[in-house]
Amino acid sequence: MTEILEPREVPLGGLRAMPVRRTLPQRQRSLIGAWCFLDHYGPDRVDETGGMVVSPHPHIGLQTVSWLFGGIVEHRDSAGTHALVKPGELNLMTAGRGISHSEVSTDEVTVLHGVQLWVALPGGHRDTEPAFTHYAPPVVHGPGWDAQVFLGSMLGSESPVETFSPLVGTEMILDGGTKLSPETDTGFEYGVLVDFGLVHVNGEEVKQHQLAYVAPGEGLEIEAADLSHLLVIGGRPLGEEIVMWWNFVGRDHDEVVAARGDWMAQITDNYGTIRDSSQIFDGRFGIVTGDHLPPIPAPALPNAKLKPRR
Repeated sequence: MTEILEPREVPLGGLRAMPVRRTLPQRQRSLIGAWCFLDHYGPDRVDETGGMVVSPHPHIGLQTVSWLFGGIVEHRDSAGTHALVKPGELNLMTAGRGISHSEVSTDEVTVLHGVQLWVALPGGHRDTEPAFTHYAPPVVHGPGWDAQVFLGSMLGSESPVETFSPLVGTEMILDGGTKLSPETDTGFEYGVLVDFGLVHVNGEEVKQHQLAYVAPGEGLEIEAADLSHLLVIGGRPLGEEIVMWWNFVGRDHDEVVAARGDWMAQITDNYGTIRDSSQIFDGRFGIVTGDHLPPIPAPALPNAKLKPRR
């Protein structure tokens, strides 16, 4: 079964922030393997959108996967990491029990283009220690295609980056007329995001900005109608229920409520006013080293109990 998922446009970091195209999660599909979130943005002119300015905010129970096609983003987190996210280089941040971070495009950037993904941590690892990993994968080549495998293995290339569940993440460029059938794991489900171009995935047409979902055991055949730029993700079904709300991945309503409360206790005073960046308490989510932007407050919780997803 190949299912086509359409993106929806949302603002990143607030109503006046840069727009992104969100293809995961959706009402009909929350996960592809352990991949639980996919934002696709650009190419955007920074002088028109203002670029990426995402102030310190918290995460639990997940890993963030930053992968750029163009531009540079400065990453800072409360584990003490200060790194530049560059095209073709993986920056993977493990939130685990709790971390906070900021993401800001650098001053010299004129165009910003890439994807931001999240991976849900399996239940047994969701409280792991925060961490950060950087990896610049080699470009591999074949007849009519180039690729970089940043997680897992595909097309004869393997990433050394350890993951908490079986995953794959690959950027591909295919010449028009190229047909590619990469080796697949029969237990994996896959997603193919089209950045530009037109492809057929297992015979199903996939247009620019769409995400094709392929169920386990179906294999993967990609045929490019013209020059095409793709992101391929996949993994074994997580097999667990998760609760996703704002920047948190938990296992039940109460876990998410507790995380929200811990964040707001760190960044607000006794009157509920957001603290200056220099006055944030070093609590569960730590302090983003070297960042002077005001933290992002958590939105109000819904009146209803948060429902789990699969």
